[in-house]
Amino acid sequence: MATTDIAISYSGNSVLTQKSGIQQLVLSHQAELTEINNVPCFFWGNLTDPLTSAKCLMTLSKVVRSSFGPIPPSLRDPIVSAGTDQIRFEGFSSCNGVYARLDLLEDAIDGEFLASGTTNVDFNEPMLNALNAVKKTEKMILGVGSKEVSISTSKGKIVEKKVRLPERWIKGLTSVQLYLAGMEQRFNLNKVQVVQLFQSIPKGATKGTFYLSQRANRFVLTPVASQGAVRIGGIQRLRLLEGILPYIDNLTVYQELDGESSSFVADFKTMRMTLSLSPDSFRGFSGEGNVLENMVQDVPDEWVLGVNSLLNSNEMFDPTLLSIEHDVDFSTMDSLTASLSSVGLLGYDLHNSQHYYRRLPFKMERILALNPRLKNAKKLVATQGVEILKDTEGYIEARVAGSDVKHTVILQGEQSRCTCDWFTNHQGKRGLCKHILAVKMLSN
Repeated sequence: MATTDIAISYSGNSVLTQKSGIQQLVLSHQAELTEINNVPCFFWGNLTDPLTSAKCLMTLSKVVRSSFGPIPPSLRDPIVSAGTDQIRFEGFSSCNGVYARLDLLEDAIDGEFLASGTTNVDFNEPMLNALNAVKKTEKMILGVGSKEVSISTSKGKIVEKKVRLPERWIKGLTSVQLYLAGMEQRFNLNKVQVVQLFQSIPKGATKGTFYLSQRANRFVLTPVASQGAVRIGGIQRLRLLEGILPYIDNLTVYQELDGESSSFVADFKTMRMTLSLSPDSFRGFSGEGNVLENMVQDVPDEWVLGVNSLLNSNEMFDPTLLSIEHDVDFSTMDSLTASLSSVGLLGYDLHNSQHYYRRLPFKMERILALNPRLKNAKKLVATQGVEILKDTEGYIEARVAGSDVKHTVILQGEQSRCTCDWFTNHQGKRGLCKHILAVKMLSN
């Protein structure tokens, strides 16, 4: 299916300039949402550890400019969420198989939050070159937006810059959070163990899967699976973190419960860097389809507006507390949590094992339109392409129209299966097929 990129126009370039010995980093922003574009600046203040911050931002830029699949690498601008005394930068590799997030915590920043929100930001080459030259003794000011500092070229002109945001990028950002929420902590490595681990990564492009396991006080990589080992597909992707190795205090490793995706959270005391890897280099987060089941039931607009009025960007999302305070049934809140994550309003913090609120700088109806399987499932329901053969407690059997044949769908407890090629090839690991989705729509 052909994809339509989204044109984003910046009013100026992101710049890092030096004035009176102080580095001033100003990130130009733009979004589809008028209320975001009308905000001149989200944050303005000092970075307490400019060198480590600059190295982490450079690592994030390496991720968004990399590709480990058939899609050629190209610069993709990350998004930034400012609010609740912290700033989060997020981005994807061009192949969508690597997700990175930099969390600047309260002690990493010393300034004023003028507004709370999430926006797309411009990471251009001159700004990245300037970041690469930042020294430990320098003072650096971060501005998310333009505020009162003019954003211009060296000639003083405001430059209109256009970039293209791919639909895969948006789909990946909404689905990766569900993977993070399904991960559990497996290992914690100190500074020495981190260095030893990266020294053991095979050189060059390595095919196949590796497994990370602990032997005594050392962590080793091996192509042979063992009990308790963490599966890492596309091991060379871990090298994206090499630029920040000297600054890492400890590294926590997480694994998805089914042993597919993995995440690595580097801690720097005042900030954290998360690198999440899809199961393999050729599999992007956007194509996994785990988000679809949570979108079977539409989220009422009043729920979304209610959450939007209650929470600020980066505020922790506590469904239990919200249920009690606003007299919402716990099961309803569980459904809302999954649905909000599915449309990109919730991210997930592995360190705190909790969702946080943020709003993507895109119109929400766009995200729903990016899921062809969901649209096709709705079409099957609308055209009466689903025939329920048996519906008893905990068991549903249905016949669903396919391209040339009719497929049999069985829902039994939490399990579902279909006779179509999609299910046969992926066995549910890449999301539900349109036939199962259609039956679930009718049974809800």
